[in-house]
Formats: sequence, C-alpha cells, structure tokens
Amino acid sequence: MSQPADFAAPVTMAPLKSRHGDAKHPDSDDNSVRAYEAAPDLSNHEDAVFGGTNADGPNYRNVGWMAAAVLMMKAQVGLGVLSLPATFHTLGLITVQIDLVLIAVLWTYGAYEICKFKHRHPEVYSIADVGLVVLGKPGLYICAGVYWLWMTTVAGSALLSISIAFNAMSLHGTCTAVFVAVATIIVFLLASIQTLDKVAWITWAGALSLVVSLFLVTIAVGVTDRPAAAPATGPFDKDFRITSAPTFAAAMSAVSQLSFAYAGTPAYLSIMSEMKDSRLYTRSLLLCNGFTTVLYIVVGTVVYYYCGQYVASPALGSAGPLIKRIAYGLGLPALIVSGILYTHVPAKWIFLSALKGTKDLNNNTPKHWIVWLSCVAGCVLFSYVIASAIPVFSGLVGLVGALFGTFLCTIVTSSLWFYDNWGKSDGSLSRKLIFGLNCAIFLLGWFVTVAGTYGSIEDIIIGYAANGGTRPWACDDNSNST
Repeated sequence: MSQPADFAAPVTMAPLKSRHGDAKHPDSDDNSVRAYEAAPDLSNHEDAVFGGTNADGPNYRNVGWMAAAVLMMKAQVGLGVLSLPATFHTLGLITVQIDLVLIAVLWTYGAYEICKFKHRHPEVYSIADVGLVVLGKPGLYICAGVYWLWMTTVAGSALLSISIAFNAMSLHGTCTAVFVAVATIIVFLLASIQTLDKVAWITWAGALSLVVSLFLVTIAVGVTDRPAAAPATGPFDKDFRITSAPTFAAAMSAVSQLSFAYAGTPAYLSIMSEMKDSRLYTRSLLLCNGFTTVLYIVVGTVVYYYCGQYVASPALGSAGPLIKRIAYGLGLPALIVSGILYTHVPAKWIFLSALKGTKDLNNNTPKHWIVWLSCVAGCVLFSYVIASAIPVFSGLVGLVGALFGTFLCTIVTSSLWFYDNWGKSDGSLSRKLIFGLNCAIFLLGWFVTVAGTYGSIEDIIIGYAANGGTRPWACDDNSNST
C-alpha cells in the first residue's frame, strides 16, 4: 500500500550527521531514542502537522516529556481505575492481576508501535490520520469514526462520573440531569484551552487529586470494621475470591473494563505530536504505564481485599458516606480533567482537518476561534448525550472499552507494524517472533471487541433492571447505586 498523495510530509527536523559525516534522518531504524540530538528550535520550524509557528498564535509544540507523561497518565488513570476493584470480584484476585500485567505489556507495545509509526510518518496527528496513511480514504472514514466515538464516549463517561461526584458531595442536592449539564459546561470551558501544554498544568492537579483520593479510600477500607455496603449489624461474608468462574458475558464485560483501564493509547499520538521533542516519547510512555500498573494492582487489590463483594463501582464509594463525599471532593479535579482531555484531543483533530494549510491555523483570527470553539462544543455536546442516555457507569465503561478502545489499542496498532514491515522480513527468529506477536494481538483484539461488547451490553441491561438503577435523563441519585 502506498502513502496517499493527500499528505505532503514536510521534513520535521534537519538530518543528523553520523560520526562519518553522512546525513542520517533521526527517525531511521538504526538510531535509538538516546542517540537523538536536542529538539530543534521551533521558532524556525515547519511542522508536518501544525505548519510554521507564529509569535501571535498558539505554540502547539510545547509539551515537555514529563508533562507528556502526566497527560498520558491522566488519559490512562481515571475512569479505568474507578471500575477496577469491581472486576476483582468478577474474575478473582489472581486472574485480574495476571490479566492486568498481560494487558499492560500488550497495550504498551501497541503504544510503542505508534511512536515508531509517528517517526516514520510525521504528518499524522491522530488515529484517524493513521487510517488515511494505511488504507487511504476508506481507512480514514473507519478510523476517524471509531476514534471520534471512542474519545467522545470516554468524555461522556467522565461527565457521568462528575455527576456522581456532585451527587455524592451534595447528598443529591438537585436533579442528576442538572449535574450532567453543569459538568458539560465546565468541561467545555476548560477544554477550549488551545494547546496541550496549557492543559498539562491542569492535568498535574488532576493526577495528584486522583492519587490522593484513591489512597484515602484504600486506607479507609483497611481501617473500617466492615464495608459500607455490608449489613450494618451481624455477621457478613465478603465472598473474597482468589479465582472465580463467572459467566462468559460477565467475564468479558470485566475484561473490557480492564482493557478500558489501559486504553489511553489513542490519545498518545496527539500528545506525542505536541511534544517539544517527540524523541522522548518512549521515556514518557514507560513512566506512565509503569506507574499505572503499580497503582492499579495496589489500589485494586487492597480495596477488594477489604470490601470483597461489597466493593462499589466507581470505587470511591466503597468506604462509607463520609469518606465517599471526601474522596469525590478530592477526586473531582481528576474527573474534570478526564473530560477536558478527551474533549480537547478529538476537537483538535477536527480543527486541524478544517484549517490545515490556512493562515487561520496559527493565528488568533475570528475564524480560528469560531472553528475551534465549534469543534469543542460539538464534541462535548455529543458526550453529554452519551452520559445522559447510558447512566450505568460500569456498563458504559465496559461497552466503550470493548467496542472502541480495544479496536484502537490492538487491531489498529498491530496494523501499523504490518503496514511498515510487510515483506521486509530478514528471516531472523526475532523478526518471526515479532510477526507472530502482532498476529496474536490482532486476533486477540477482534475477540475482545466482539465478546466484550456482548458482555457489556448484558451488563447494561442488568444495571437498568436492578434496584437502584438509573434511567436516561433522569433525576435519580446515581451515586446511590455505586
């Protein structure tokens, strides 16, 4: 497959010189990340995605590697970790821990393939652009649709979790539909910030608030006599499970939620595109996923050990009404940041597609702001509809993770390797192993996508039928069912 003519890929940085004086591109396969020289001066740099910079306009390429790691963490840690402890009871402690490590390795590998693909094709900003490079217009339509739906439905999950937080903190101070609308307005205003380096400052606060909130709940469930949802008096059985034998639908819904917890990968390409030096992306990736895996295992294991079958989803409601209110108060910035990030990135892709090659892209003209704000508004309004129409948190998380997240994190990322390496095998064992690994990831992705979607739909149906379930656009207290 040849690269479509739609993309003109200008040189992203000057070639480096080898010690023998021959010109070598910094993204060639025989150069490691550590061998790269310092990032170029962006003031005189023509970027393949954003074009030239303008002193009067936004500087899109201004995210440092540490800020990139924090943005990745917030894209990863947030909604996923809140649903994790409940999956421990469905699958069993040991099974979940093994699944978490396996998913972490496979999803990290997929995120690394995105890094290599970006270096070879600097014109891509999002998964949608990847589809255009690999399959032309049909690929653009498929990947753009899945990518946009993924990002906006995750933002919808964030809006839903914000409404749960508002209900928990205010003891259901008003109609839940009002809280969802308020969350939508807040996310719209903050997602309208033009560049990710400015969003990163908010993300630092969000990541810290979530970690503090999670550890508060973790400590609280460890020092209480019984879980908040357990019977108030008398003996109770936590039904703590080392292993479990769930139904196929329940198991696949839980696996989808685990996949969701690592499915920040589609946002990584956009974050990498706005880094000052994208060659440091791998450093950010390893820091993010290493921290994420440890946090998931520690928080999930401790909360499940002390709560068992009485664990809440989202997990912040597991330690009783008072701790629940405090935890949601501390974690609210993190929930808002999730909505901001997953609204900003798809809106940025539409914005770039609309204004690429025009002077309005890098200048704060009226057209620039009208298009940008319209893109943000369109994305967040769709997320509002999702949050209002499917108000079952765990079911929504599983459905989104299975239907869109797994497709983007496994099927698409393995396809990138096939696109750039098909027919280039040197016959070595390592090459054959990598080929086999990508085949396995590709097939696994399709299995989890289909089976996980089925399981998550079953989960949503059960959630609607259960006592305390919520209805679309309802005033019910959605924090009571968690």
